[in-house]
Amino acid sequence: MPGELTGFTPVSASAAVSATHRDEIRVLPTKRRRTRVAPRSGPGDWIPRGVDPAVPDVLGVPDVDLIDALHEVVLRRASDLHVSVAAPPCIRRDGDLGPVGAGPAWSSLKADRAIRSILTRAQQVIFDRDHELDFAYTLEDAAVTGVSSRFRVNVHQQRGAVGAVFRLIPHEIKDLKALGIPQSVSAFAGLPRGLVLVAGPTGSGKSTTLAALVDLVNSTRADHIVTVEDPIEFLHAHKKSLVTQREVGHDTASFASALKHVLRQDPDVILIGELRDLETIQVALTAAETGHLVFATLHTQSAAQTIDRIIDVFPPHQQNQVRAQLAQTLQGVVCQTLVKWANGAGRVAATEVLVTAPAIANLIREGKTHQIESMMQTGRERGMHTMDQHLAELVNMGQITRAAALAKAHDIAGLELLIHRTEPVAGAFAFAAVGAGYDSGHDADNNVGFARAVN
Repeated sequence: MPGELTGFTPVSASAAVSATHRDEIRVLPTKRRRTRVAPRSGPGDWIPRGVDPAVPDVLGVPDVDLIDALHEVVLRRASDLHVSVAAPPCIRRDGDLGPVGAGPAWSSLKADRAIRSILTRAQQVIFDRDHELDFAYTLEDAAVTGVSSRFRVNVHQQRGAVGAVFRLIPHEIKDLKALGIPQSVSAFAGLPRGLVLVAGPTGSGKSTTLAALVDLVNSTRADHIVTVEDPIEFLHAHKKSLVTQREVGHDTASFASALKHVLRQDPDVILIGELRDLETIQVALTAAETGHLVFATLHTQSAAQTIDRIIDVFPPHQQNQVRAQLAQTLQGVVCQTLVKWANGAGRVAATEVLVTAPAIANLIREGKTHQIESMMQTGRERGMHTMDQHLAELVNMGQITRAAALAKAHDIAGLELLIHRTEPVAGAFAFAAVGAGYDSGHDADNNVGFARAVN
């Protein structure tokens, strides 16, 4: 097809799963609602200490109640399923958490058996050792939900019992316009080099926005994109670019380990699922410095805080050097949070966008990050705005309530001054009124959209 990467054929999601997720669970439908699990493992699978590789890693039947609860997440277009002791399974929809049904609370034994029923032997060994486990899970049951569904799963121990959270990963990668992300952000996908950070609290849609950026690169540039994720969430087929997706714990031991070798893999664009430690940040800065475009996420809530967080990871004697590196390589920061629509039917992304300019680079170099916000406030012609400016815009357009905006404000008094005094800027928040976005399963036409936000 025109525009496709020569020599590569775009693969289906299911094919991509089998190629990328050797360790991922696949639940297959039977005539009844009960399910069975296909055996998986191969010579390239990573086997932890304590697991005999000669014994097939085959699972039994997943717990029916757990599978039914996962079906409900899909059918109700929710975002998360919580499994915890002394409570029934709960789902999160449009930001609110409530029980799946009228069933009883799960005992410690019930929760333990249900969660372990979907783990491979290797995963059980890791969980028993670390009391933490992250992985991706595929639920295939066209007879019930009509589609196969993927979840990002965290299994953990709390008060001596086992708990888990399943986050539903969207089937499709929406573009930035459909997500309600400002037009200025799309320019980051066309950069030849540099560091672009997507920040926000957990569950704010960082991974969803990052996937949209990578998909834009994939669709418009003939490049090699390498992603390092834990776990892999969105599956990218080869389009105009070649996409290599590596999963921590399966394809590589750690973010730092993967990034040590990534520069030898001839990448043009690198996606780092999360900047977790000093070593990972160092490699990200080096990669951006040496001519690569690097996308990464952080759990911070403003552009200035994001910059400070990176610098503060390093010891004091290195911080001036890091400021200089960051001033040279940082191209932009997108911070986001999710706010309920005024009609209560879903959530919309509120954003803060920093586009690095020489004046901002100087502030970073001189350690004056506290002055960055004022430059963003006056930088709309460059595509910049603060979180409070966008919140005020959403209130003035009737998209969200004043109370919802104040709950997310960085400066409550400042936001109050902006409400009903903010002049709409063409293109700045052009997509806010579209209403698509981050709430799972809702349509853009219904003014909802981004709750199936991942990460």
